[in-house]
Amino acid sequence: MRALNRETANEVAGVDVQTGGLVKVLQIGEGNFLRAFVDWMLHVSRSKGLFDGTVAVVQPRPTGRAKIEQLAAQDGLFTVVTRGLEGGKPVERREIVTVIAQAFDPYAEWERFIALAREPELRFIVSNTTEAGLRYEPEPLGEGPIPSFPGKAARLLYERWRVFGGDPRRGLILLPCELTERNGDVLRDAVLRHAADWGWPEAFREWVAQHNRFLNTLVDRIVTGYPEAEQAESWFADWGYRDAMLTTAEPYHLWAIEGEPELDDELGLRKAGLNVHYTGDLAAFRERKVRILNGAHTWMAPIGLLHGIGTVREALEHPALGPAVREAVYGEILPAMADADGALRAYADSVFERFANPYIRHRLSDIAMNSLSKFRVRLLPSLAWYAERGGRIPPRLAEGLAGLLRYARVRPDGSGGYVSHALDGTPIAVRDDAGLLAIAADHWREAERGEGTSGAVRRLLADERLWGCDMSRWPGLAETVAAIIENWERGVKS
Repeated sequence: MRALNRETANEVAGVDVQTGGLVKVLQIGEGNFLRAFVDWMLHVSRSKGLFDGTVAVVQPRPTGRAKIEQLAAQDGLFTVVTRGLEGGKPVERREIVTVIAQAFDPYAEWERFIALAREPELRFIVSNTTEAGLRYEPEPLGEGPIPSFPGKAARLLYERWRVFGGDPRRGLILLPCELTERNGDVLRDAVLRHAADWGWPEAFREWVAQHNRFLNTLVDRIVTGYPEAEQAESWFADWGYRDAMLTTAEPYHLWAIEGEPELDDELGLRKAGLNVHYTGDLAAFRERKVRILNGAHTWMAPIGLLHGIGTVREALEHPALGPAVREAVYGEILPAMADADGALRAYADSVFERFANPYIRHRLSDIAMNSLSKFRVRLLPSLAWYAERGGRIPPRLAEGLAGLLRYARVRPDGSGGYVSHALDGTPIAVRDDAGLLAIAADHWREAERGEGTSGAVRRLLADERLWGCDMSRWPGLAETVAAIIENWERGVKS
């Protein structure tokens, strides 16, 4: 069977692959997410005549070389299969993405990478290098490749400033997709720090700050990557070609960009009907995602693991936990947020439809990572909204907190990690900040010396190192949470 490339796409798949088009987007990141998110969006826009450029893709780390070489061997082409639920109905769509014109290894072809800075038509840089990849780290400036993404961006911008003589019109728009709050600001600050470290002129730093735009963004799509082998082989047999870069994704997608709507005149994403929003402030988009989608995840993960449940879908289908997580979201989280036009309820509806996607196996053990710090950001604001108004303790949010504290009943595992136990005694490896887990372990150990569960809960809630506040002062919370844990331990359903 033939491999996917330009010739195969034209002859077997019936896709007219256009070879022309100036590179307007430099993409730092070869992974599944950017390909099934940014590249797919630009492909949709381009196919409707709304975007007239192409994309050059490089990997941020040397370890990504194999994927870049495979993408180049396929002439930048790859297949995205979108499958899941839309309006409660299953959908499955296949698209060959054709927007990538170049894919190369910047570590082997550094000069080719730098040469992109000299292209007058280059307009955007998009990235997804993980949160760690966006951090500033001091590094030397040499003649060869620069390891970090911010360092690469700084070097590219310096070359562009030098070649075009600081022309204000040649500044770029940078759209980082890393899941870091105010990611554009973080990237800009790192670039400027590198420029200072390397002794580049003040005029360059002023050009970076004044004539390049580092836009904060929020991205949201579950990209599940290469499917199981049996499914992939079945598709290849139907399609008549093989695709080593095949990736799958859910139908839902959101890209919120902190910038003016006129940006869409260049990208055409919103005009193409995609779920892209330009806004003056990302706060509302971030809050609804963190409080509703992430909040539901953080609520169900510890409780689900304690009850022997492995995935999000299994939790939703559980006779007790499924209704409980919905009650937490609709009955307690949404009322603690302003929702005058019902937009948040509609968003919550979309979240539960995504959770029910039969093609996604989202493991609670992965979601539970760093649950102590996640609770502080995702669920604590909703709980605090009730407590600080003197209202009753919301029972489902209290249950979520109980699940977290019981999940954090940990002991050192002897190899540098920590272990908890499900309600049936099954060991659970707990992955979280070691310092926070040590605090939790100390409180539970003290409780075992005579204070019992109620004492441990009160100690834990009072420890501001965990929450940034003293939750033990909120009337009735410690008693409610302790009672839930004790009922679980006795086998009583909450």
